[in-house]
Amino acid sequence: MSVFAGRVADTGVDPVPVMTEAVSRLSSLPKAELLWASPREVLNIAQAEACGCHIITATPDVLAKLPLFGKDLHQYSLETVKMFHDDARAAGFKIV
Repeated sequence: MSVFAGRVADTGVDPVPVMTEAVSRLSSLPKAELLWASPREVLNIAQAEACGCHIITATPDVLAKLPLFGKDLHQYSLETVKMFHDDARAAGFKIV
C-alpha cells in the first residue's frame, strides 16, 4: 500500500496518525507493506520508521539532509547566522 504522506502533510493534516492506522490495518496481511511516499523533510524519515512503515521513498535533496539528523541546534544556528552574514558581505552590505 502506498500513501502519499507528504501530500497529506501539504494539506495541513499530520500524516502520522494516517500512517499508523494504515500499518495497523495491514497487520493482518503478512505480505503487505506500507510505503511512505513523497517525504518533504528528514523528520518524515524518522516518522515513517516510528509508525512502522516498511518502505519510504526519498528524493536526493531529502537524503542530502540526513547528516543533519540529530545535529546540535545551537551549532546549527551559529552556522546559519554565519552563512547569512557571509552572504550579506559578499553582496556588498556592511554589517555594523
